[in-house]
Amino acid sequence: MTNQNIGKHIIAILMDVVLLCSCSRKSGWQLVWQDEFNGNTIDYTTWSHCDRGKADWANTQSADPRCYEMRNGCLVLKGIVNDNLEADTAHYLTGGIWSKGKHAFDCGRIEVRAKLQGARGAWPAIWLLPFDTEKYRWPNGGEIDIMERLNHDSIAYQTVHSYYTLNLKMDNEPPHYATGAIRPDDFNVYGVDIMPDSLVFHINGKRTFAYPRIQTDKEAAAGWARSTPKNYLWRWKSTG
Repeated sequence: MTNQNIGKHIIAILMDVVLLCSCSRKSGWQLVWQDEFNGNTIDYTTWSHCDRGKADWANTQSADPRCYEMRNGCLVLKGIVNDNLEADTAHYLTGGIWSKGKHAFDCGRIEVRAKLQGARGAWPAIWLLPFDTEKYRWPNGGEIDIMERLNHDSIAYQTVHSYYTLNLKMDNEPPHYATGAIRPDDFNVYGVDIMPDSLVFHINGKRTFAYPRIQTDKEAAAGWARSTPKNYLWRWKSTG
């Protein structure tokens, strides 16, 4: 990717993350937590900057303050060209936050309102991963992708990953992902309902697909179905 492609202000604007609780399909939803990012700084009692890692999604993550901005009630995550390769060898620096070790999410509905600026090589995402990552090494604890968008796409991907889908190659029994139309240049609401028997995904209130609890005698294959509270991970990634 060239500087012209990524520029200095490839941004994902994230706003209004909420958790609503009701594991009964007959009951209404009750708001139990939200973060509207309307302060002057990120709430570090809930969030931390994502760690740099070797995985593709993590190898440009940075705590550089230029990758973060609070603007008009929004958290802005940016991808920027690294102008100091002596201090950091990554050619691009990208912002990301997660609730690892601080805040867990369990049964209920999770929604996030986000605006994603398109660019060649852009890969913003909103995931749920096991809260106890030491006990449940990926992919054994499962991964719930509430949103992934590539480049300038007018669709977003919503996906379930687990030992069952990856190690056992059972990614189409049942199908483990779907796409939904988005407004590419506007805010969209991405969500998932975590039920005892299924995950139900939706975009702007329209259901995209449901993924059932997998009936298996192999504990590792159960993936998300195990009772494992999840941590929230938002990140901006530039893939080149």
